[in-house]
Amino acid sequence: MERVVLHVDLDQFIVAVELLRHPELRGRPVLVGGSGDPTQRGVVAGASYEAREAGVRSGTPLRTAAARCPDAVFLPADNETYLAASAEVMDALHELGGILEVAGWDEAFMLVDTDDAEQTARVVQRQVRERTALACSVGIGDNKLRAKLASGFAKPAGVFRLDATNWVAVMAELPTDALWGVGAKTAKKLAARGIATVGDLARAEMADLAGVFGPNIGPWLVALAHGYDSTPVTDEPYRARSRGREVTFQRDLRDVEQVRAEVRRLSHVVAADLAAEDALARRVVVKVRNSSFATHTHGVSLPSPTRDAEVLERAARSALDRFPLDRPVRLVGVRAELVAD
Repeated sequence: MERVVLHVDLDQFIVAVELLRHPELRGRPVLVGGSGDPTQRGVVAGASYEAREAGVRSGTPLRTAAARCPDAVFLPADNETYLAASAEVMDALHELGGILEVAGWDEAFMLVDTDDAEQTARVVQRQVRERTALACSVGIGDNKLRAKLASGFAKPAGVFRLDATNWVAVMAELPTDALWGVGAKTAKKLAARGIATVGDLARAEMADLAGVFGPNIGPWLVALAHGYDSTPVTDEPYRARSRGREVTFQRDLRDVEQVRAEVRRLSHVVAADLAAEDALARRVVVKVRNSSFATHTHGVSLPSPTRDAEVLERAARSALDRFPLDRPVRLVGVRAELVAD
């Protein structure tokens, strides 16, 4: 008997849900996002594997996606349907026992005791398939980091194990951004110091990286490269640290007053979201993306926790005033950072 962490990752989740409604589209490049009209502004929320072969991923602008994959079928996003499908999957996983940590609408960690980890992973896949008709990949690890990475190697619809015994063989020659938690900017900073691979990072001196990334992040990066992760699997409900709304305009806004009006509207929508969840904000952050796609944020701390719409609006206006707004505006957003429980 051994205790392992499983990372269950639904394959092309959003597209897979749509294919249940549109089985005639199987095998074709399918892209989901916005209103489903690639001539309008918006981004891809989900891409089929066929579309990914053309270089389209989640977050790709719809117009760019249409240019890269002209044969793609575009469908509008239907978040309520995806949330319902996600709930069915998580209910199916709950029935299998162990500790279940929901990590998003298309992924979860499971802490299980088993005599055969791979067989248990296959049972998980079968349960999800029989209950929801959706496919998932399952990563097996001795901690959450390794299980999360393993599920990526398992795609699509496979099972892969990554633990202390094969960590070096599998990971050492991969680029540093293959690690969960290392993004493009961090990888670039590491590369500038001659650290290109996971193996390079594992051999780095913690003290050297602490001088570059800080006393916490520097050593953590080295530990990450060794596959260390002490984060427990917990069944505590996920609590978001912020609530926000944003809007991408079909035509860039050139009138500053229009931008202010949108920030005011979004502030009140966020306030309503907080009221519905009985949550309080401690800080308000405004995001602005201009016509050249440069994106910046400014935040304002609140004098006391609140969900009052007028207070949030004043803070958002104050944050907006810190932007030069000297270019047409493509997107604005308002986010409330929440008081921790």
